[in-house]
Amino acid sequence: MNTNLKSTPLLAASITKAASSQTFYTIRFLVDRERVADAYRAYAYFRWVDDCLDVESAAEEERSGFVQRQKSLLERCYRGESIADVNPQEQMLVELTRNDAEKNSGLRSYLFNMMAVMAFDAERRGRLISQSELNQYTRWLSVAVTEAMHYFIGHDCYAPRDETRMLAVAAAHITHMLRDTFDDVQAGYFNIPLEILEASHVTPQDVRSDAYRAWVRGRVQLARSYFEAGRDYLNRVANPRCRLAGYAYMARFEWLLDTIEREEFVLRPAYDERKSLKTGLKMARLALASTLHWRGGSAAPQPVPAPTRSGRRT
Repeated sequence: MNTNLKSTPLLAASITKAASSQTFYTIRFLVDRERVADAYRAYAYFRWVDDCLDVESAAEEERSGFVQRQKSLLERCYRGESIADVNPQEQMLVELTRNDAEKNSGLRSYLFNMMAVMAFDAERRGRLISQSELNQYTRWLSVAVTEAMHYFIGHDCYAPRDETRMLAVAAAHITHMLRDTFDDVQAGYFNIPLEILEASHVTPQDVRSDAYRAWVRGRVQLARSYFEAGRDYLNRVANPRCRLAGYAYMARFEWLLDTIEREEFVLRPAYDERKSLKTGLKMARLALASTLHWRGGSAAPQPVPAPTRSGRRT
């Protein structure tokens, strides 16, 4: 491997754009200017890790070894060790940590929590998971994405630290797992807890059963309540770019809850309408409505000014 790799901003941006246009343009237009390159690296690195873990031909031992290498690399980077023999994608992680000068930063929280998500995905493939594992999985993801958002967008601005901080992302993750149920089952990932399956004597494929549909109904209701609380949280975030990014992130998933409910909580293999112009306009309306609601000010508590800081913490 090349131990004299140059900076990786072009690679990171290209990976991001190929994977998610929304993420690419969110970073380009909403992230703090001095942190754009690192935001691309932060997304692209884990996009690459996730893609490596999803390779169908990879054996369990190979996936486990890959994750352990990435975890070790992350820990060594934060210990300040000299890093050699990394590939271009791993170099993105090296550069991220070198640019993180603040102790217990939001970036550090993102990296370690997202690494936990990747490790869990590698370990759970092919087995059923418990409700407590599912809850922890969502928490890791929610902390990672929320802290990344605040680290990269309006990092010196006030944002509340209460029990609602992670709920918008938790709602999105719940919805995301419902959307990807069929693809995930095909890949060996089961997003319904084993307690439900065992109590109801159904399998992860029995999406039309009453028990499965009842579980989906409960997840939809939980996601709706989390989205509502998450929107109230975002209304109290001081930075307008951060609010807009949060509203857009929620709108990306909220529309799907209406679709699932309209179809009586029977999940289907694909929701291709998310790529349509009609759905795109609906997502834009949802984000715009949230923004206009905040500007109205009647339902949004005013943020308490906080001392200016050089960055976000965990």
